[in-house]
Amino acid sequence: MHRTSLFRDVTVRWVAILWIAFSFSGACTAAAQSLDLYVATNGNDSWSGRVASPTGKGSEGPFATLECARDEIRKLKRDGVRRPFTVWVRGGTYWIPQTFSLTADDSGTAEAPVVYQSYGKEKPVLIGGRPITGFHPYRNAILKADVGAQGFRGIYFRQLFFNDHRQILARYPNFDPEHAYTGGYAYVAGKPIPMFVARSDDSRNQLQYKVSDARTWAHPADGEVIIFPRFNWINQELPIVSVNRETRTITLGKDAKYAIRPLDRYYVRNLFEELDWPGEWWLDRKTWTLYFWPPSPIAGATIYAPTTGNLIEIEPGAAWITIRGFTLEGADSSAVLVRDCLNCLIAGNRIRNIGGRLGSNSEPGIQSGAGIRIDGGKNCGVVGNDIYDVDNNGIALSGGSRDTLEPAGHYADNNYIHHIGILNGHGSGIYLDGVGLRVSHNLIHDTTRLGIFAGCADCMIEYNHIRDTNLETEDTGGIYLYGMGWSNRGNVIRYNFIEDTLGYGRRENMWISPYFSSAIYLDETASGVQVYGNILVRAPLGGVKMHGGRDNVIENNIIVDGDICQVDFSVLAKGSQADQLKQFSKYRANPAYKKYGNWAASDPQTMLRMQGDKFLRNIVLYKENRLNALNWPLPPPSSPQPSKIFLQSGAENIDIQDSDYNVIWHDGLPLDVDLPNVPHDKQWQQWRKKGMDTHSIIADPGFMDAAHDDYRLRPDSPALRLGFVPIPIHKIGPYASPLRAHWPIVEASGVREKPLPSITPVKNP
Repeated sequence: MHRTSLFRDVTVRWVAILWIAFSFSGACTAAAQSLDLYVATNGNDSWSGRVASPTGKGSEGPFATLECARDEIRKLKRDGVRRPFTVWVRGGTYWIPQTFSLTADDSGTAEAPVVYQSYGKEKPVLIGGRPITGFHPYRNAILKADVGAQGFRGIYFRQLFFNDHRQILARYPNFDPEHAYTGGYAYVAGKPIPMFVARSDDSRNQLQYKVSDARTWAHPADGEVIIFPRFNWINQELPIVSVNRETRTITLGKDAKYAIRPLDRYYVRNLFEELDWPGEWWLDRKTWTLYFWPPSPIAGATIYAPTTGNLIEIEPGAAWITIRGFTLEGADSSAVLVRDCLNCLIAGNRIRNIGGRLGSNSEPGIQSGAGIRIDGGKNCGVVGNDIYDVDNNGIALSGGSRDTLEPAGHYADNNYIHHIGILNGHGSGIYLDGVGLRVSHNLIHDTTRLGIFAGCADCMIEYNHIRDTNLETEDTGGIYLYGMGWSNRGNVIRYNFIEDTLGYGRRENMWISPYFSSAIYLDETASGVQVYGNILVRAPLGGVKMHGGRDNVIENNIIVDGDICQVDFSVLAKGSQADQLKQFSKYRANPAYKKYGNWAASDPQTMLRMQGDKFLRNIVLYKENRLNALNWPLPPPSSPQPSKIFLQSGAENIDIQDSDYNVIWHDGLPLDVDLPNVPHDKQWQQWRKKGMDTHSIIADPGFMDAAHDDYRLRPDSPALRLGFVPIPIHKIGPYASPLRAHWPIVEASGVREKPLPSITPVKNP
């Protein structure tokens, strides 16, 4: 709890500093002690930079570039000026062809921070690229332009933007805007193979296409395959080496992370012959000619391509720098990268159209870029930003020491994050990696995979509203926390509202949604987690899934309408036991981890048994299993399956320490806790004979209006008699603040308004 107070103090301190420093009175003026510089689109780098508008009097006027303002601050600091600096950037569009870098030489201090900020209510737009003009007719509706003559020679850009909208690199099958997540795919030929069945003849670098997907390409090695291999956890970008038309085989230049199997989804892109639809484009790197089929008339349109990897970089050793109030777009990796810095703040920005590469052959993660990425250092914040249309992660926070458990203190607070993972099916709203990080009061929706992905210790995830996640992948969650040999401990997940954790997966020849996802997923031995005061609604695998973890306390939560179950206990898969035990041996010998108590058992093999997990003072309300209504044509389930309270996969290795003081309501139907060899209607009776839920109540919990997701409790709720503490629902999600990019938030439309199809059948070849 001390850690939470520390994080909150850091945020409050920043709010106070910025509220004072950036107050406005009539015309925009900074606080008196600040030395102000100005940048404007009609400025000139030979001017003084000390006034907001050109004066027509000699050199008096704003600068034209951020670089000139930065260099002026460096000069003033060398001359002995020790004051806060604010660079006010006027409205308009600024083309940033090269990364804007700030180093340790550009640092401020706690008393004299350096701030780059939008001027008043004006809206400066920084674009990490160059505009493209000079289009001429090529063939039919396709235009062409010589981009080599426009500064792009040698710049292999992978994204093109037309009037602020990302366009489609020529592909087969074509992108399907009506089914953006589930359509536009080809499927590997062959008879389906169960996902978890091992095969010795699996290939990771070849796929066979169906007869109906045969194509003619003059230079197939120019192209690449984007594929979700085997487990449907991630997608990857793999180069084509050759195509054998007789065997209908595509050979790839890199191995996929997992085996490529029949009915895996894929598409092929970056081949000129596939430029056959409005919005598609292709770059000829031999002649540096761009071919483009614009989706609407080109007259008056803005067309550009990225030229920067990261739009803004704050480099190691920098401190007390703020970036505030901009629209940042068009970079190929991240809008802002902060590496090994102290007390830097990225606040109140609109970040969009970021990223263009799926990453390396390894599993995508923090290294693949993000809207905003904080990597290393201490006490840096991402606050009040609107982040959307990003190819990978919205925000990525990394830092702290796993060896010493020293916290990083980074935080992401009050952000609105949506439509994340545009290209990367593993894209998450927020990605955490390290020790001592905080994620709070964010609104996250429409992500291809997780709302929050966390591999961390001593982290706080609180007051977030997460909905409509996992639109392209399965075996996933709204908040996902993975373990490292039972050592990722000290994490708290509290006061989050997680609804409609969808999931999208395959069984046999059917692609299904909702499918195989949980609201909170404690995976791969995540242990010692406090899951408290969350509202978890409509997840196929229920409110909480624990996979191999121990000592997790699930307390004071509201869990509503899980389909298969409400809480899922699953023992560690045999295939991952050796890796987890190896990690366990590493961390159990580290004295820093003694603070977690006696978690390191004397016999490592005993760690493979789930022990110490508790389920206390929760409210559980569930009705019909929605998956029954899908009229599945194949198992599971081949017949209606009732929802369970607990699902215990590998029950012989699961010892739930305590389950009690819960309020459970299943519309008067029998309660099933997945005891082996016990009839469905006898489960609850046998469960109580084991000493479980002896004080629990089977009754309607008394919500104000559960049908409309109002989970406040009526005064006569039986849960209150059992010690349930009302959840502060009014505090969940973003809040009004001078550091918010926009208020009130108007939520963008997505799958809530246009749901995914429940079943997508695929014809066998």
